[in-house]
Amino acid sequence: MRIDRETALHMFRNLDLLELGRRADRMRKGLHPEGLVTFIVDRNINYTNVCLNRCRFCAFYRTPGSPEAYVLSEEQILEKIRETLKQGGTQILLQGGLNPDLDLSFYTGMLRAIKREFSINVHGFSPPEISYIARKSGMTLRETLLTLKEAGLDSIPGGGAEILSDRVREVLSPAKIRASEWLEVMEVAHQAGIKSTATMMFGSVEGDEDIIEHLDAVRRLQDRTGGFTAFIPWSFQPGNTEIAKQRGASTASATAVDYLRVLALSRLYLDNIRNIQASWVTQGLKMAQVSLRFGANDFGSTMIEENVVKAAGVSYTVTRDDIINAIRRAGFGPAQRDTFYNILRRF
Repeated sequence: MRIDRETALHMFRNLDLLELGRRADRMRKGLHPEGLVTFIVDRNINYTNVCLNRCRFCAFYRTPGSPEAYVLSEEQILEKIRETLKQGGTQILLQGGLNPDLDLSFYTGMLRAIKREFSINVHGFSPPEISYIARKSGMTLRETLLTLKEAGLDSIPGGGAEILSDRVREVLSPAKIRASEWLEVMEVAHQAGIKSTATMMFGSVEGDEDIIEHLDAVRRLQDRTGGFTAFIPWSFQPGNTEIAKQRGASTASATAVDYLRVLALSRLYLDNIRNIQASWVTQGLKMAQVSLRFGANDFGSTMIEENVVKAAGVSYTVTRDDIINAIRRAGFGPAQRDTFYNILRRF
């Protein structure tokens, strides 16, 4: 029976952690009875760190004209992909900021250059980037997405969601697209045959009701389109961010217990999304192992390169073998997947 918002809020606030985890684990077993835990070999390529949004929770962005601002050259991007393929990679995550010096031809040119050289999935451009590209080019979202798809875009990451509550977004990222716009980009993408993931960044300024609002928005969109392949909740990392500097010591990331509660609730509420991803990038390897008993069935990416969370002072590094061994020690069978959760290899 589907959980409604009121029930979800009651469970989130009142259920014992282990009971919440037990229920989420039971649901995971029902969806994935084979006992496999998947992962993907990929690399995050941040093609530019210039961004007009200036989100208060982000330590990665630089303003236009900053001495630390950059735009990667085509050859730099291609060389990163060569290195990724040598390590068995099947996907690149291509994301950057809203850079006013870049136009549609930059993005289509980058995509076409990648596809000319390599056979690799491009998981690229979060909804804020796509919305910005569309506005800047004077095109509709659908026209923009179809243009990017024709040039080589294969799927879309769920970045830029944070919390899908405009009350929270007004505090964290007042210049960023509203919740309804994020959802619209995803809906139009799904209608255009472009699959995506969905994410949630929690542990900043939101309340319990905001977390439920976020999960409900994602579930309702998935009911309409079926286009989300996975959901990835992760915790706010306050280091070096504007919001942490303004609030001082009172700003702290969510605890491990907070993370497990949100993860388990996500599994229980999102009954129409098959895959829930653990976040070793923010939680570390051991907590990611625990996550596999709190509803997660996917270990995410080997992340050959990651820059955004690292800018906030959090840097966990793992190899493919580390992930395989961690999954085995947690009592599951490791399997490498592609972007769309097709199994490529079992270990």
